[in-house]
Amino acid sequence: MSSEGQSILMLIAAGEFSLGILGNAFIGLVNCVDWIKHKKIASIDLILTSLAISRISLLCIILLDCYILVLYPDVYTGGKQMRIIDYFWTLTNHLSVWFATCLSIFYFLKIANFFHPFFLWMKWRIDSAIPRILLGCLVFSVFISLPVINNLDDDFRHCVKMKLKTNLSRRCRVHKAQHASIKIRLNLLTLLPFSVSLISFLLLILSLCRHTRRMQLRAPGSRDPSTEAHVSAMKAVISFLLLFIAYYLAYLVATSSYFMPETELAVIVGELIALICPSSHSLFLILENKKLRQASLRVLWKVKCILRRRNC
Repeated sequence: MSSEGQSILMLIAAGEFSLGILGNAFIGLVNCVDWIKHKKIASIDLILTSLAISRISLLCIILLDCYILVLYPDVYTGGKQMRIIDYFWTLTNHLSVWFATCLSIFYFLKIANFFHPFFLWMKWRIDSAIPRILLGCLVFSVFISLPVINNLDDDFRHCVKMKLKTNLSRRCRVHKAQHASIKIRLNLLTLLPFSVSLISFLLLILSLCRHTRRMQLRAPGSRDPSTEAHVSAMKAVISFLLLFIAYYLAYLVATSSYFMPETELAVIVGELIALICPSSHSLFLILENKKLRQASLRVLWKVKCILRRRNC
């Protein structure tokens, strides 16, 4: 790849990274300030803060991997550095997906209207269970990421990038197959929380349809707060689902491209697409959350006032 192409891709990566850091840091900062002020934190704010922290970490890992691949490709000839980056990418990836799934489940339990005893029991218990659920997601993600460290060959990418000798080709093919197997299994595991989020979204649609029919019988044409809450929650969940699909495909491209020669461009493009999900989803969450939306408007108003004073 030419140096000009590398510079353009790096600038795009830096722009996506900056946008994601600003959005997620804003979510975390607003909720932490509110936590300190009121000496307690709501369950939804705890989930959003945890999600923001995991995505800041994920963004840092993806950008670091992208820059090392372009600027210092020889670093990947050593297995230790490769294992560390792959481990933390896998860890933060799973954390981000599981925390986003917790957010989808929370929206579903708090907003949906069902009268099944099990649903009502979960709806009543969800607030007290959120800290333990988030901690469980952290422990599970750490455990699930361990195979990346234990079963990764030291000179795998070195073998891929160099022309192999005949007596090494069989050994490298075995290592590539093992690496591919680990990556595929770890990627497939993220489909479990994705499926849970998808089910939550479908149940929210069902709940909204039932609620809409009841409202039409009582007051045709009216739109109550419950309907608005349903629509807002569905926007947040569907944005995560769509962005997750794009991120998942990009993640597969970025990881599987190491098994083929001359794939630096494919890896970087995959990582650029992967940066979109943790960067842009934070903006959807800010727009759909009343407290965050109001805080962002106050910040924009203050910035506008400062700019006006400087221009005068």
